[in-house]
Amino acid sequence: MIKETKSFIIRLIFFSLILFGIHFYIIHHFFNGKLHIPLYAIYLFNILLVLVVFTVLNYKSKQGSKKIYQYFLGLTILKMVLAIVFLLPLIFGKSNHTQLEVINFFVPYFLFLAFEIFSINNFLQKS
Repeated sequence: MIKETKSFIIRLIFFSLILFGIHFYIIHHFFNGKLHIPLYAIYLFNILLVLVVFTVLNYKSKQGSKKIYQYFLGLTILKMVLAIVFLLPLIFGKSNHTQLEVINFFVPYFLFLAFEIFSINNFLQKS
């Protein structure tokens, strides 16, 4: 379990740094305003959630649970609820650039989700 988790964390950090760098470059060069939710908060939120989902599924898999897909669906729904809670300031109109802020959140969210699904699929095929 430790070996898979370490490998996953290294890939997650590498993926996150590349994605953050590209995202920061685009925002820095094409947007002049102030964002209500900073990019680093969006990335920390996504990294933490992906890491928790992977760790829980890896742990349950090593215990021999046959409900891995049910856990994945439950955790994904929980992630969606937490994403809405994270975006509550935007929903209540605290930003002047709501559309940009929502796009800033959901593009990395779905890229991290794709990374998570790919990684979990690979690890489940090895099990």
